[in-house]
Amino acid sequence: MTTTTAVRLQAGDVIEIEIDGVAASALVLLASADAVILDGCDGTTPFVVRLSDIGPVRVFNPCDA
Repeated sequence: MTTTTAVRLQAGDVIEIEIDGVAASALVLLASADAVILDGCDGTTPFVVRLSDIGPVRVFNPCDA
């Protein structure tokens, strides 16, 4: 996994972010230069996050696993 806030997120990325102090995995549905739409894959509605507010992001890379 890659940990960074400078990474360029793309649709289809599986990421791990921190929400209210708890690590959460999400699928990037759409990504733009300033925001992403994430699906928590937990039955809840997908949500929008501004990249400036997202904090550290771990991007899953199957080659690193």
